[in-house]
Amino acid sequence: MRLIVDAHLDLSMNAMEWNRDLRLSIDEIRAREYRMKDKPDRGKATVSFEALRKGNVGLVVATQIARVVGKGSALPGWSSPEQAWAHTQSQWAWYKLMQEQGHLRLITNKKELDIHLSKWDGHTIGMILSLEGADSLIGLEEFEKAYSYGLRAIGPGHYGPGRYANGTDGSGKLNEAGIQLLKAMEKKGLILDATHLNDDAFWDALDRYNGPIWASHNNCRALVPHNRQFSDEMIKALIQRGAVIGAALDAWMLIPNWERGKSTPKSTGCTLEKVVDQMDHICQIAGNTLHVGLGTDLDGGFGKEQCPSDLEDISDLQKIFEILSKRGYTAEDCDRMAHDNWLRFLKNALPT
Repeated sequence: MRLIVDAHLDLSMNAMEWNRDLRLSIDEIRAREYRMKDKPDRGKATVSFEALRKGNVGLVVATQIARVVGKGSALPGWSSPEQAWAHTQSQWAWYKLMQEQGHLRLITNKKELDIHLSKWDGHTIGMILSLEGADSLIGLEEFEKAYSYGLRAIGPGHYGPGRYANGTDGSGKLNEAGIQLLKAMEKKGLILDATHLNDDAFWDALDRYNGPIWASHNNCRALVPHNRQFSDEMIKALIQRGAVIGAALDAWMLIPNWERGKSTPKSTGCTLEKVVDQMDHICQIAGNTLHVGLGTDLDGGFGKEQCPSDLEDISDLQKIFEILSKRGYTAEDCDRMAHDNWLRFLKNALPT
């Protein structure tokens, strides 16, 4: 069974906002949510430590996330950067506890990555810490604090207007705070996550940033038209920068014209074949298999009701490589997309 690297999982969000104990089995997590109706994915979780181990997902990029929103915003979030920062610190406290209990192993440099890979025994899951949306950084002082405890990647924007960059469904280049954040990131050698940047901010960031860039969880606009996805021109630009792009498994990013609350994976034919379509499209643009990986975003606010119908939980990611093989991709190609591309990137990007 192939080692899999998943470049985007909101583990602490599930623990601290969804109140899921990821140490339990998928069945137990779902059973605890029986009759709960506060979120559309209640009783439909796909991620647990047990399921990650079962699927040989030995390394993940694990996020902290807390958006700041203004008065009247339709988006959920916190009323101040201070509240958002405090929330990410509760998420970090959970990650530390999971490390102490042996479920997770924080990786902050190349040596720690090599040690983790040599020690991977199917139990303690390696994690790279990432911040999805930079709103919670009150200022550069908090950036320095986050770097000191292990933060190694930042996506400056998320959905809508942000304190540093505008994201999905937004417009406009980086603001002055975003420009200063990129300078601080480049000085420290952090990974810039281009995911969620709107088109204006995407091109602005690529022009300004000379450090490592990836897209942890992003699909293709040519297959599913929406500004959340990357155009072929954006994909080509990322390839030129040596980026790896992680395929996301959210159904609305796999199926055109998905209607939230109405469409279902079965009614739309949303299967893992659609994920492979996304991966194949990037491979065709690149002319090779060096720039594609997985960044599933599973349980990133959605569950079984909004992911491929032939995926019961995250352990089923192994099925993707069976599909790729049937389409003519070699074992080496599959290894690259399962783990090698992300590992190569990290070995170049992480500090010594």
